[in-house]
Amino acid sequence: GSLRDKAEELRRRVEDRIRFLQDLGAGFVFRTEIKPPAPPRVQDKAGVIGPLEAAVRSCTLCPLSAGRTNAVPGEGSYDAPLMFVGEGPGADEDRLGRPFVGRAGQLLTKIIAAMQFTREEVYITNIVKCRPPENRTPFRSEAEACQPYLLTQIRTIAPRVIVSLGKTATDFFVPSTAGMSDLRGTFQDFGGIKVMPTFHPSYVMRNEGDPRIKRLVWEDMKQVMAFLGKK
Repeated sequence: GSLRDKAEELRRRVEDRIRFLQDLGAGFVFRTEIKPPAPPRVQDKAGVIGPLEAAVRSCTLCPLSAGRTNAVPGEGSYDAPLMFVGEGPGADEDRLGRPFVGRAGQLLTKIIAAMQFTREEVYITNIVKCRPPENRTPFRSEAEACQPYLLTQIRTIAPRVIVSLGKTATDFFVPSTAGMSDLRGTFQDFGGIKVMPTFHPSYVMRNEGDPRIKRLVWEDMKQVMAFLGKK
């Protein structure tokens, strides 16, 4: 077919996908600052998240889909009081189709355990669900294409706290020119949900010689634990 036919087909597929997400209740808009209303209580969470995860695995809304082995929708409890949101899958995640399973993921698992949760009790996902080439930062267009999935996950699971891991994830919730050192450690609000920005586990690992960074992350997590009633 001609270029025009291909463009028409792509437009139709995008519209179909958007309609599908709207049917799931993802009333989203593409703009820099997203302030969703407080989510209505979803009765059948599995009935929303299950089809969404399937949609993510077959998604072709942005060019990242062309380079993936597996899309990584996210995993954990659909009733999680606590959600972790990172930047995007890496090599191990792309291979296994699961979030945070590489070295940074092992550190995150330890942090979760220290917070007196298991991975099965929280929900873990990313801003983009497919691995960017060479683990580069996702482009804004890629993050926007993936945005309805994350908003639907947040609205459906309705966690009490979201921990945003690193600058890309934090910018989704609180767009800012400030660096992570200024943003971390202070609760922000996202549609009535508390957001705690903190350093990404991979940043902690890159700076293993500086124990101060690990200590700052733990201070942030202690605030989250206190809010959730964990001692």
